[in-house]
Amino acid sequence: MSKLIKVGIIGCGGIANGKHMPSLKKVADCEMVAFCDIVPERAEKAVKDFGAQGAKAYTDYKELLADPEIDVVHVCTPNRSHSFITVDALHAGKHVMCEKPMAINSAEAKKMLDAAKETGKKLSIGYQNRFRDDSLYLKKEAEDGTFGDIYYAKATALRRRAVPTWGVFLDEYEQGGGPLIDIGTHALDLTLWTMNNYKPKYCVGTTYHKLNKDKNQGNSLGPWDTDKFTVEDSAFGFIVMENGATIVLESAWALNTLDYREAVTSVCGTLAGADMIDGLRINGIRNNRQYTLTPKLTSGGVAFNDGVRGESAADREERLWIEAVRNDTEPMTKPEQAYVVTQILEGIYTSAKTGDIYKF
Repeated sequence: MSKLIKVGIIGCGGIANGKHMPSLKKVADCEMVAFCDIVPERAEKAVKDFGAQGAKAYTDYKELLADPEIDVVHVCTPNRSHSFITVDALHAGKHVMCEKPMAINSAEAKKMLDAAKETGKKLSIGYQNRFRDDSLYLKKEAEDGTFGDIYYAKATALRRRAVPTWGVFLDEYEQGGGPLIDIGTHALDLTLWTMNNYKPKYCVGTTYHKLNKDKNQGNSLGPWDTDKFTVEDSAFGFIVMENGATIVLESAWALNTLDYREAVTSVCGTLAGADMIDGLRINGIRNNRQYTLTPKLTSGGVAFNDGVRGESAADREERLWIEAVRNDTEPMTKPEQAYVVTQILEGIYTSAKTGDIYKF
């Protein structure tokens, strides 16, 4: 028999409405029974739009955590509160899916990791780009040894002019940073996961505030408030791993470039390489000739794909997360991995501020 999983949502803003709640609604034997937001109307609207019969609305997340019937909590709040809400939820006996990034710095992320180990509850971080068809295929090729030793990679999350103008995205205090911690984190997670390399040695980083004050913005998401844009508009990192592998990380919300791609990776190994420039492309040498392979990704065949044709990355992430809770298996996105992502992001920000190499 399938166990009915009861979920509580903490934070009913954009990411909850755009990703978590619609995708959870599609998961079998799972229902959302509690919603919390500091704006009462948001929680009440979520109850109406996504709640099971008898679902409750809260403004204090600790009241939600006090409900013993809730199995799982999704933390969808601004970055600054990820850590303490997650720690409280774990100690309240809930499994937790926390939206990315794990936390605003590695010290806060470590508290989350420690709490998961202490309580024995599951913790996962919302890196849904792993669950795309192209990402899963790339990962399987890496696991099969197609690329050999991956020693160079590029993690890319570049927007030409797409600065988020809602919520607290531009507030450094609430978010801990700008595009690096917002979208660069996706590209970095995807790259580390593909390489299966989580041992950084040192990094160098730069951040820029070159376009924050622009009045001639051309922003696809509407004009930003120049006085409130306190985070970087772009950030770049050069990361060297303990085994000598190199990763270049590019992130920007606003950059004068025509080469804009978001949450993609390129990997180069001793046997082959791959990129996501024009769909997933694998390149190598066979019989002394160069080849390029472009896999057809519309008919399943990759692990997690079979039997769920047309499933979006977000839907797949939520389904597999709930299945991990129900079946008491390890979630696909492990907190130990997300912790290393946070460490590297912190290293890049620190290097940018000090002008020095950051050693892990």
